Amino acid sequence: MARLLVVHHSPTPTAQALTDAVLAGAHDDAIEGVEVVVRRALEAGAEDVLAADGYLLGTTANFGYMSGALKHFFDTIFLEAGGALSDDGSAAGASGGKKPFGLWVHGRYDTTGAVRSVLSIAGALPWSQAADVLEVLGDVGEPQEEAAYELGGTLAALLS
Repeated sequence: MARLLVVHHSPTPTAQALTDAVLAGAHDDAIEGVEVVVRRALEAGAEDVLAADGYLLGTTANFGYMSGALKHFFDTIFLEAGGALSDDGSAAGASGGKKPFGLWVHGRYDTTGAVRSVLSIAGALPWSQAADVLEVLGDVGEPQEEAAYELGGTLAALLS
């Protein structure tokens, strides 16, 4: 059975609403043969990443960057999960298999820096972006929850 790892930092009700919708989409009844494993960013480890066939990442946008919790996740799994570094220590394009990933980001005013930072690190892992980034500003309503549901369903369906 394929495994979809969902790693998120959802400290607010609005961020949690997006997470709940992503998870509902990943568990859609039409999708079979996919185990959805959910980890908070501070609890996920390299063993979770190595055991997964695809990934969904969720974060808040904090001061123009991803949450500290998601950054901690990347810091702790990067090399063991196949991350590649250039000679100068910066992220480099990873080689090897390309497992699909998706990303959702919630911010009050701007998500640009958070998205850029996650995509930069994910690009140095043996992962491949499989869906458009879901960027949500402000309140979360039905349209945003539907988009989050679709993101979860898309990644799970890719693995089924």
